[in-house]
Amino acid sequence: MKKFRDQPWYSLAVSISIGVILFVVLSNINHVIDGIGTFLGFFSTVFLGAVIAYIINPLAMLYRRTIFGKIKNEKIRATLGNTFGFISVILLLTFIGFSIVPQLIESVKTFAANFNGYVRGLQHTLKLIGVSSSVVDLSELIDSSNDLLNQIQQLASENMDLIMSTTADLGKAVGQGFVAILLAIYFLAEKDRLKDSGKRFLKAVFKKQYKKVAYIIGRSDVILNRYIVYNLIDAMIVGAVNGIFMTIAGLPYVGLVSVVVAITNIVPTFGPVVGAVIGGFLLLLVEPRYAAIFLIFTLILQLIDGYMIKPKLFGDSLGVSSLWILVGIVAGGKMFGVIGILLAIPMVAIIDMLYHDFVLPFMEKE
Repeated sequence: MKKFRDQPWYSLAVSISIGVILFVVLSNINHVIDGIGTFLGFFSTVFLGAVIAYIINPLAMLYRRTIFGKIKNEKIRATLGNTFGFISVILLLTFIGFSIVPQLIESVKTFAANFNGYVRGLQHTLKLIGVSSSVVDLSELIDSSNDLLNQIQQLASENMDLIMSTTADLGKAVGQGFVAILLAIYFLAEKDRLKDSGKRFLKAVFKKQYKKVAYIIGRSDVILNRYIVYNLIDAMIVGAVNGIFMTIAGLPYVGLVSVVVAITNIVPTFGPVVGAVIGGFLLLLVEPRYAAIFLIFTLILQLIDGYMIKPKLFGDSLGVSSLWILVGIVAGGKMFGVIGILLAIPMVAIIDMLYHDFVLPFMEKE
């Protein structure tokens, strides 16, 4: 008796079924995408925990190899490495919170309190260099800033329910963040077991192609991991150097501008430009020469960062053409917004790896 799959009509039935499914899916693609997004939203906290664990894992592995490398018991070594990795991150965030955040808040308060005076000073500077108020009139900014404060107070009193709801949502987000951190701890604790289970699954699914799949996953992991970790390190270095220079040069708003420079430096290509524009504008309102000093130093710092710091950190693992990086950033931003821009470079690097290691060799064999 023939097996079910050996029946002459089996292949035709499977083909027709697949065609019908694809037709239904493509005909309702918007609903399908919304449904997938809703389903994945249920696991957003889990995904966040996995991302946190993924970012902390290199630091935990560094501790396991160096400080606790002589411990023979693998479980104890892994536990100590994970614990010290989380402690290091918590201490870093605590340091940032107690050293930078108060200065950041004070800078924002000072800027808001002196905004009108800065605008008057800038208008006076423009007048001295020959730009009359008929060409550029900043007096409306003074009136609008006063009106803006009054409008904010009025809106706050009229929308108290919305403010309370937003506060509740913020509290919920904090709670989800705490749960995500707990999940990250469990992910790191179970990392070795999860990797073994993943290997068994991939071997069962891909069989003879397992080595190729494992190579792709391993190379992609190296590229993505190195990009995320070293990009964060690079941003902290740039922000710290900027803060040190501004302190030595006696420039105002050291905390505010340095945090802006560090955060925008995470965004590839366009981020440093945005940070320079924001920082330069804030300092221009105080004193034009402050802005000039800041912009000159920022240009020098970005040149050093682009040609010395980043190559030293990333090495050759992301050796992709600048043209394809720019194309990836534009396309990633169009498709996935800010996340697409942030991950454009490693995604382009992974595609480049697939093209040179698999697609080209396959095409050359034909």
